[in-house]
Amino acid sequence: MSLNEPSIVSVTDRVTRVALDAPATAVHFLGDTAAFVGAEERVTLVTAEGATTPVAVHGGGILCAASDGKRVVAGGDDGKLVAVDAGGKAETLATDAKRRWIDNVALHADGTVAWSAGKTAFVRTAKGEEKSLDAPSTVGGLAFAPKGVRLAIAHYNGVTLWFPNMGAKPEVLEWKGSHLGVTFSPDNRFLVTTMHEAALHGWRLSDSRHMRMTGYPARVRSMSWSAGGRFLATSGSDSVILWPFSSKDGPMGKEPAMLAPLPAKATVVACHPKDDVLAAGYGNGTVLMVRIADGAEVLVRRNEGGAVAALAWNAKGSALAFATEDGDAGLLPL
Repeated sequence: MSLNEPSIVSVTDRVTRVALDAPATAVHFLGDTAAFVGAEERVTLVTAEGATTPVAVHGGGILCAASDGKRVVAGGDDGKLVAVDAGGKAETLATDAKRRWIDNVALHADGTVAWSAGKTAFVRTAKGEEKSLDAPSTVGGLAFAPKGVRLAIAHYNGVTLWFPNMGAKPEVLEWKGSHLGVTFSPDNRFLVTTMHEAALHGWRLSDSRHMRMTGYPARVRSMSWSAGGRFLATSGSDSVILWPFSSKDGPMGKEPAMLAPLPAKATVVACHPKDDVLAAGYGNGTVLMVRIADGAEVLVRRNEGGAVAALAWNAKGSALAFATEDGDAGLLPL
C-alpha cells in the first residue's frame, strides 16, 4: 500500500505532540513514561499526557543509551555512565579512570550493566562486582544473551563472547570487517551484527555457521526482533527488511521479506513486544505501523521535517513513542 492511496488508515490525529527543543537519538519506556535521550546533556521524561521533565545526565554529548524498563543508562563523552529512573533521579554508575568516551552500553535483566571505552569492555553485576576485558580492537557494540550472563563484544574482524562470571577463555566468532551493532536472537540460537559496510553478518551459535545477509543500499543502523523472534526487522533500505529466523537454519538460503516501501530510506525499526506488528521511521520523517502478515500500513506521522531517529513501544505494547533528528517527538496511545 502506498501513502498516496486514500485507503491508508491514519492515526496522526491521536498523537500527543512533544517538543523536545533538541535532537533525540533514542527513546525508551520506563513503565508508561517515555524517556527521550538527547544528543547532548539531557534525557527528557514525558508522561502519557505529554508533560515533560528534562533531566541533566552528562556534561556534553550522549553517545549511547540502553534500558531494562526500570532505568535508562547513558554513556557520554565526559567519561561517565549515568542511570535515570522514571522519577527523574540520576545516578552516576561509573567514571572512566582515563576520562575516555563511554560509547556502548548494554543491560541485563538481572541488573548487570556492561559498557565500553576504547578497546575495553566493563561489566558490573547487580552486587557491584566489576570486571573488564580488552577486545582486539575498539569495541563497536555490546549485547547480553537472553539466558545467562554472557556478553557479546563486537569489534573489528568479529565478535568476542565472554562469560564474565566464569574463568573460561572467551570465544571468538570471526568474520573480516568492522562489526558495530550486535544482537542475540530471543531464543539464544543466533547472533547478528551490523557492519560498517551495507550488510549484516550472522552466526548460528550451535556450530558457528556463518550467515551472510547482504543486498542493502545503505548501512544498517537499526535492528529489532519481532515477537517470539520469528523475524529480524532492519533499516538500511527504502523498505523494512525482514529476515526469517523461525527455522533451525535461520535466514540461510532464504530471501528476506520487504515491507512498507517508500521513496525514502527506513532509518529506525521497532517491533511490537507481543503482536506481529512493527513501527518504522524514515528519512523523510514518516512513521508507519505495519502488520507483518500482510504488510497493511497505518500512518502515524506524515513526511515532514527531519529524519526519524528513535522509536519505542512500551512493554505492554499500548503506546508508541517517536522522535526526529530536529527535535520533534510524539506519543501514540493504542
